[in-house]
Amino acid sequence: MTKSSLRDAKREATAHALADAAFELALERGLDGFVVDDIVQRAGFSRRTFANHFACKEEAVATAAVSFQGVQEADELLAGVDGNASPVDILYRLMKMRLTAGILWKLRELVSLAKRSPTLEPYILSAFRRLHESAQETLSVYSQGRYPDGYAHLLAGAVYGAFLPLLDGSLNVLLPGQPAGEAPGAVAFDDYLDTMFGYLRSGF
Repeated sequence: MTKSSLRDAKREATAHALADAAFELALERGLDGFVVDDIVQRAGFSRRTFANHFACKEEAVATAAVSFQGVQEADELLAGVDGNASPVDILYRLMKMRLTAGILWKLRELVSLAKRSPTLEPYILSAFRRLHESAQETLSVYSQGRYPDGYAHLLAGAVYGAFLPLLDGSLNVLLPGQPAGEAPGAVAFDDYLDTMFGYLRSGF
C-alpha cells in the first residue's frame, strides 16, 4: 500500500468514526440532543478534525448510514463478473453486496430520524445521491460505451427509487435479521429484491 493510499484509508477511518459517533448520539438523544463537541468527545478526535470532514452534525449522521468503500467495492464486484453479464445483473450484485442488514437498518433509522428532525432531510438526499452516483459510475465502467448515454443513470435511479418506500415504511418489507413478528404479513427483503429486478429484466 502506498503512502497516499494509507493516508486515504486513515482519513476514511476517521470520517467513519466521527459519523458513527454522530449516528449513535442521534439515536440515543435525538438530533437536537447533542452538539459537535459531544461527537468529537465520543469519537476521540478534535473539533478541528470534525470540521475537516463534515460541515455539520446532520451531514455526519447521514454519512454514517451510507458509508462504504466505493472504489474498492466496485473493483471487487467487477473482478468476479462474467463479461456477458447485463447491467441489470451488475446492479443486482452491487445491491446484494452493498445493502447488508446493518446498512439497511441504518438507512431506515435515518429516515425515521428525518421525520422528527426535518433539518436532516437535505443530507439524506445528498447521501442517497452519492449511492446513486456510485452505482451509476460502476455501471458505466462495466458497460464501456456499449449502452446509450443516460442508460446507467436511468437504471440506477429506478433501483434506488424503489428502495425509498421500503425505508420510509410505505411498503411492508422485512429487513434481513428483523423478527417476522415486528412486521406481520411483510415481504422478505430478498423476495422484494428479486421481484424488483424481475420487473427491470422484463422491462416492466
